[in-house]
Amino acid sequence: MKKNESFEVEVLDLTHEGMGVVRVDNFPFFVENALVGERIRFKIVKIGKNFGFGKVEEILRKSPFRVESNDLDFLRTGIADISHLEYSEQLKFKKKQVETVLSKSGIEFAVEDPIAAKNITAYRNKAQIPVRNYKGQLETGFFRKNSHNLIPIEDFYIQDKVIDQLIVAVRDQLRKENLTAFNEVSGKGLVRNIVIRRAHKTGEIMLILVVSKSIKVNFDKLIATFPDIKSIQLSIKTDKGNAIFGKKFELLAGQKFITDELLGKKFEISAQSFYQVNSEQAEILYQVAYNYADLKPSDIIIDAYSGIGTVGICVADKVAKVYGMEVIPEAIDNANLNSKLNHVDNAHYVVGTAEDVIAKWLAKGIKPDVIFVDPPRKGLDEAFIKASSKSEPRCIVYISCNPATLARDVVRFQELGYYLKKVQPVDLFPQTHHVEVIIMMTYCGREGK
Repeated sequence: MKKNESFEVEVLDLTHEGMGVVRVDNFPFFVENALVGERIRFKIVKIGKNFGFGKVEEILRKSPFRVESNDLDFLRTGIADISHLEYSEQLKFKKKQVETVLSKSGIEFAVEDPIAAKNITAYRNKAQIPVRNYKGQLETGFFRKNSHNLIPIEDFYIQDKVIDQLIVAVRDQLRKENLTAFNEVSGKGLVRNIVIRRAHKTGEIMLILVVSKSIKVNFDKLIATFPDIKSIQLSIKTDKGNAIFGKKFELLAGQKFITDELLGKKFEISAQSFYQVNSEQAEILYQVAYNYADLKPSDIIIDAYSGIGTVGICVADKVAKVYGMEVIPEAIDNANLNSKLNHVDNAHYVVGTAEDVIAKWLAKGIKPDVIFVDPPRKGLDEAFIKASSKSEPRCIVYISCNPATLARDVVRFQELGYYLKKVQPVDLFPQTHHVEVIIMMTYCGREGK
């Protein structure tokens, strides 16, 4: 076998990222835009030591679950990497992913069917769009998978349509003012990314330009066309790191935040704050989490990785005390402001890592009844797991965007006396391979009783 050689094969399975799995002489290849049961002719594009990658040349027999699309850029960029699969089958695929990672960790558990989304397109309330030079002019779009080669895109399919319209309008204004796109090779150029947030309930919009240095842009016409713009900011990024934002922000117009509503509460959202990108499904996600916790008026809860305080503030009126921590100072500022905004006087938020802060709280005698955790993709720190287990809360409700690290952490909790009781996937990311999962664990003692 060699690169550019073609083969006719059956598609046997899907990877966790939704790529078709085929075999040639028992050697596996992963092929984009191929579905289980299809017969395809594919071309080898790369061969590694243990597996290779291929490209579909022709689909000889189509899956009955294939969704036809005239635009494969959603697959090429990974924006909507399983959009060619019928939605009901997407849900089955995601359930299988959760079952598989749990099973590989030695956890055999009945996973609930994923909670489907009402809207499976145009649901994202946030966009982070690269700006690059393309065919001699400033362009917006998305990078081809595993590269920094820009593919121009105007309709992002899963993003709020107003956000899509605003991206084009901003792009056109940047072109009009002859501003240069950033070049990663030379390090020259001004505009790196366009970041836009649009609140689902209020419609308020935040626009951030990530730039190499401070610039001036006339946004008067843009604000007139999009009157819901409440915040325009610059983020000055001079380093070469992978983070979208730089360390310095400049406010160009309006205020530093936008306001949205979630489960009847109001939340101020700043540029760097975490806020679920699918607001409709986030309400369902959090309601499931609260139901699992079976909260009582006397409960003390810890909201770890609290962000702007959404989880804790939404239940503050149902419990005695809420303690939350987050590493991003601006998010904690938002959380404290959001407490006041919602007349919550029993919530306390501090800046710090979850593992450091919980250890300090336990040393002060704070004993939680329920711990909510919603960590980043890397999952929980070992020190946090040990400290939270030592406090012996009645239950731990874990919200995860990465089933693999979730499964790893469940094993750790089980070793410390916790028993898995519920596993509920919630589809926050239709058309993509990503899945959000909520689990609930209860304490059964060090001997597993």
